[in-house]
Amino acid sequence: MTIIVTHDNPDFDALASLIVARKIYRDAICIMPNSPERNVKEFVERTNLETILVPFSKIDLSRVEKLVLVDFKRVDRSHVVSRVLTGGMKPEIHVIDHHQPHEMDVVSDVSIVDMVGACSTLIAEIVEREGIELEPLEATLLLLGIYEDTGSFTFLSTTPRDLVAASKLIAKGADISMVSEFLKRELTPTQLEILNDMVKNVYSFKIGGVDIAITEFARDEYVPEIAVLAHKLKEILNIPVLFIIARLGDRLTVIARSDVEEVDVGRILSQFGGGGHKYAASCTLKDLTPIQVREKLLDIIAGVLTKKIRAKDIMTMPPIIVFPQATLKEAESIILKFNINALPVVDDRNGRVLGIITRQIIERALYHGLDDSKVGDYMLTNIAIVNKDTALDELEEIMLTKLQRIVPVVDDDGTLIGVVTRGELLKAIYEETYKQTYKKELGLFRKNVWNLFRERVPKRILEIIETARMVGESLGLNVYLVGGFVRDLILKVENYDLDFVVEGDEVTFAKVLAEKLSCRVNIHDKFETAVIIFPDGYRIDVSTARMEYYEAPASLPKVVRGSIKRDLYRRDFTINAMAIKITGDDAYTLFDYYGGMRDIKDRFINVIHNLSFVEDPTRAFRAVRFEQRYNFRIGPQTERLIKIAVKEGIFERLSGKRIFNELKHMLSEKNAYRMVKRMEELGILKYIHPKLKCDSEIEEVFENVREVLAWYELLFKRRQPEAWLVNMMALLFRLDLSEVDELARWFNLSSRERDILLQGISQWKKVIEKLKETKDTVENYRLLRPYAIESLLFFLAMVDEDEIRQKIGMYLMELMDIRIEVSGKDVLNFGVNPGPIVGKLLEKVLEAKVRGDVRTKEEELNLLKRLIEDLKGKGREVGLV
Repeated sequence: MTIIVTHDNPDFDALASLIVARKIYRDAICIMPNSPERNVKEFVERTNLETILVPFSKIDLSRVEKLVLVDFKRVDRSHVVSRVLTGGMKPEIHVIDHHQPHEMDVVSDVSIVDMVGACSTLIAEIVEREGIELEPLEATLLLLGIYEDTGSFTFLSTTPRDLVAASKLIAKGADISMVSEFLKRELTPTQLEILNDMVKNVYSFKIGGVDIAITEFARDEYVPEIAVLAHKLKEILNIPVLFIIARLGDRLTVIARSDVEEVDVGRILSQFGGGGHKYAASCTLKDLTPIQVREKLLDIIAGVLTKKIRAKDIMTMPPIIVFPQATLKEAESIILKFNINALPVVDDRNGRVLGIITRQIIERALYHGLDDSKVGDYMLTNIAIVNKDTALDELEEIMLTKLQRIVPVVDDDGTLIGVVTRGELLKAIYEETYKQTYKKELGLFRKNVWNLFRERVPKRILEIIETARMVGESLGLNVYLVGGFVRDLILKVENYDLDFVVEGDEVTFAKVLAEKLSCRVNIHDKFETAVIIFPDGYRIDVSTARMEYYEAPASLPKVVRGSIKRDLYRRDFTINAMAIKITGDDAYTLFDYYGGMRDIKDRFINVIHNLSFVEDPTRAFRAVRFEQRYNFRIGPQTERLIKIAVKEGIFERLSGKRIFNELKHMLSEKNAYRMVKRMEELGILKYIHPKLKCDSEIEEVFENVREVLAWYELLFKRRQPEAWLVNMMALLFRLDLSEVDELARWFNLSSRERDILLQGISQWKKVIEKLKETKDTVENYRLLRPYAIESLLFFLAMVDEDEIRQKIGMYLMELMDIRIEVSGKDVLNFGVNPGPIVGKLLEKVLEAKVRGDVRTKEEELNLLKRLIEDLKGKGREVGLV
């Protein structure tokens, strides 16, 4: 037996999900829920839905094999689930729900959970996907559920999917007038009386700049449809955040509604054991008074909106240190590598802080020739040291009175764990000023982006991220999403390459995450990175937060552990230097230290610091790629820095392999020519080869290649070309073959890639001329078969005559994938001796198949038999040439 259950006190969304789910789970029994809302009860009676709903008391628990939960998944929200699970039953559990995760959620075998506005939307999508027909009444009921749970599409929890589902339900015959009738009912006298009480009992607060209202009322009996009153009261008060504390009998019910991104009422009420959405939630309490609930609510809200900042919240970790026995010259080297102004001096025996050495002290000492003097002799020792819970105002006082450039932060045992810099302190002190400035000019310095995840990220990817969040929190680690995924999420470009950065032990995190996801993991201890590999080949990158320094211009960087801020500082451009934290109270918060949101808004590609191209000239190639891909502009200062690097000859120090890695990415893009043209404008195309230049001829070839690749993509062929190779031929075809070969070797191409490149460039004219002479399909096939698909596409791009284009196109569309089903074994079975004749016979069969003379294996065998008999009939010994 399969039974379908929804939560007690069901609304229309719950009822609709319950009734229609029986069409998904055929022969299932719908259990009548407890205490439906008044309008729901009236709808059930008017439409005779009682005949479908079965009282739980009539169910034989021993026969329940499958339990389906709709519009909820918490054990405590249904008397049925509690009875089934505590009755010793172990049925298979399926869940269809749209609420946020909660610690009291059932452990399900099958789960369809997505953060849409209504569970009815999920049910409607399943029905649509599986081609299930709906009766007009069922469509109406689902439409009621969607309208109710989205506030007629006005609630912030509404998604585009809710609108699409509603539109399709109306097309299926949903009665919009019935929806209007049941959702726009007049309040009862009792409800009007309660609404009046709530207006009288409102407490208003302004916390962290947000208007909050808390109201109360009391009744001795249960009052249905309090949620309706919540929306009425919000309209009357015009308040963005509302909490209703209702004493009903011996219990308190709290209803919460929020229109403010920062106030997640689902999370707030989860601390009372409740739950729901970010914008709508509720809970039921027994052992607290309304005053206790109100005070606790205010404490939680204040904690959310005016979080007290402590040293641990703003410190940079791990700290960069120096030992007292190091020389001042060595200390200068550290300061220059990491571009910092002060270093804590640490005892190498116990990790305790001995003092601070500053850039100014070092520079003055070196001026006086004290290069080999010890750091310990000149360090500042009269310094303030704080613990991780030191408050912001105390840190401010230390900076002002002691004039310290950095304040060391120590753990309980006195070992150094981080430092607070002046910059971080100022940002924390003036955070509200920063936020206002960023709102006007840059986009928020910190911004919750959960809505973007909900709208843009597919369910499978979101489940992976949520699993990573839970693993990170269980290990006490800060985990961030970084790189292209973050950039493209903001740009609303499809990119699901997840790159996690962990502040701490990334190896343990990667191993636990891989185990939770049932994947394998490759650990690279040397680089402090890991790759999690799914059975289908999908990959996730995991690394520790790192920072880099360059020992020489254009050299590869040296990497050491660092904080997320330092990890982002080492990245190429501001738009790639943003992170989304997925763990902790500020989960799904975007961290933008370097103005990435501003540059996305203004459509600029900007480096983070002025030595960016000196340290890594390949960033200039990436700047071109991102500029052209997103239709941005390289910022004026960034473009000036590229031209300075060209003037200084920095690009000459790059290896061919590093240049090729960037060029390959460019030539894989659809607008490859624009990137080549832009490289020429910036003066960096010559570093690929000095003879390369852009003109109308090469532009035309690139455009032809683009059209050919687009055409081939529409064929949906199993064999896909490497687009960069075709575009590489377009870029290099005017060079001498020896120059192409030399360049391919400098690029360190594989022998296969080099052969294809040389084949395409050297043979295109010859092949086109020969195609003019071919008489039939078989001749075309023989001529084109030896060439790689990339070469063939290049040939096609270089052809002007329609007849030749048709011959190559025909080969690619119809002939290229032709294979015969007979084999050498079949030839031998006809009594042919092993030898060259076997291959010749199979070739004859293949050519017959190319002509269309044979199609099936049976026809191939018959032809093979005739060919062998013909040989024998001519008196030739089969098996002899």
